[in-house]
Amino acid sequence: MSREYPDYPRVGVGAVILHEDKVLLVRRGKAPSFGKWSLPGGLVELGESTKEAIEREIREECGIKIRVVDVAGVIDRVVKDDAGRVRYHYVLVDYLAYPDSLDVEAGDDAAEAQWFEIGRLAELDTTQGLLDMIRRAETLRGGTRG
Repeated sequence: MSREYPDYPRVGVGAVILHEDKVLLVRRGKAPSFGKWSLPGGLVELGESTKEAIEREIREECGIKIRVVDVAGVIDRVVKDDAGRVRYHYVLVDYLAYPDSLDVEAGDDAAEAQWFEIGRLAELDTTQGLLDMIRRAETLRGGTRG
């Protein structure tokens, strides 16, 4: 099924990967949101749990293993074209996670992967809702620092 003009919503996963005061972001190499900084992640494959999907996606997209903590939030991303037709429709499950390594390498559909200080994210061209999801993950992190 095409991601563009789908017959039904696609389920995607993302990870707010935190290390000290930094978060791992990827610059999107494909539509939607081409060129914007975003959480790493991708689509859930048939037979995968969302947790298995995010672990796989981070290995493919950033070249690292992660320790998944819990769901930070779930959002709907619906993008319509000028005629009002649904061009993209995703239900995104975003997890708080910690890295097993800080040496990231962009792969798959990420143009770049990089650690950023959370306090400087407003300077970047980011996807809609990114800062809010990072705040949710920071709240969840509370006593689970990794």
